[in-house]
Amino acid sequence: MRRPIRYPQSAQQGVALIMVLMGMALVVTMVAGMMQLQSLRIYKATHYLSQSQGKAIAFGAEAFAQQILRRDFDEDQEDNAFVDSPGEVWARYSALIPYEETGVVEVQINDLSGKLNLNNLLDASGAVNEITRNRLQRLLLALDITTVRVEALIDWVDANDQTVSAYGAEDGEYLGLSPPYRAANQPFTSVSELRLINGITEEAYQKLAPFVAALPVSGTAINVNMAPAVVLQSLHDNLTAQQMEPIIEQRQKEEEHFKTVQDFLAHPVFAGLGLDGTGLAVRSDFFDIASRITFDDRVYRLMTTLYRNPQGDMFTLRRDESQTNLITKERFTLSGDGQPSG
Repeated sequence: MRRPIRYPQSAQQGVALIMVLMGMALVVTMVAGMMQLQSLRIYKATHYLSQSQGKAIAFGAEAFAQQILRRDFDEDQEDNAFVDSPGEVWARYSALIPYEETGVVEVQINDLSGKLNLNNLLDASGAVNEITRNRLQRLLLALDITTVRVEALIDWVDANDQTVSAYGAEDGEYLGLSPPYRAANQPFTSVSELRLINGITEEAYQKLAPFVAALPVSGTAINVNMAPAVVLQSLHDNLTAQQMEPIIEQRQKEEEHFKTVQDFLAHPVFAGLGLDGTGLAVRSDFFDIASRITFDDRVYRLMTTLYRNPQGDMFTLRRDESQTNLITKERFTLSGDGQPSG
């Protein structure tokens, strides 16, 4: 009978030590993985809580801006003159409100009624609005945008699949792209949709976007008190950028803005032009509320589009968390209770 092999006691102890070390290495690896996973979960939870806190504060900033716009409406109602102009505080400044010890809340109200509404291209019946069509074509020319024609924008929003002219674009053009897509055949929901229009380059988009809006209804009016010079220039073929300068200067002065559309049309710049006042106004109904919340080394941004109806009531139309560079106006610092500080 063969005797069993007996290893020296030192060899047995070495094997046991190796097994212990391997076990410890396995435990350490598992613990390290668990700690990494735990850290990731803590980061996600902290990020979620911070985002939730930032959103809650932004909703408060949104409500603050609504109060400003409501107060503006009430003051106009007392004066029996519903006019919005660049000289008003909400239009000139953004508000900066300290939050806790290290945070700040920034909120800014941007007028949208001074822009050309892309959804005015079609009227309520779906027919092309020739006044808006001509104004938008003039706007493209004034901005030196030659890669796209207004017909392509009309085809984007009309319900049919027939191009309005050789300058239009329907599914046939878009399905041949990579990746392919179809024309929306419905109103614009965002100005950023312009990037999808046949012929729009990034340079053209950056030129055009600041002067147009994608309001949720058609038939909206341009507030001539708030419209940029190039939008005013688009009202007639014979207007130039230089001719708009005295108008811009006048409405910036307190109490010299246009009280009525008739006052605007009576300006000497328009003498003899027979300028059509259709689709013009001196008040604003649509606004963007830009909020930027900074706290705990984090930043939360929110852009809210509001509609103020003829009774002064506010309605939230949409919210967007993706935009940057929101606060562009001179800041007006308020104390924590919303009152002007020193």
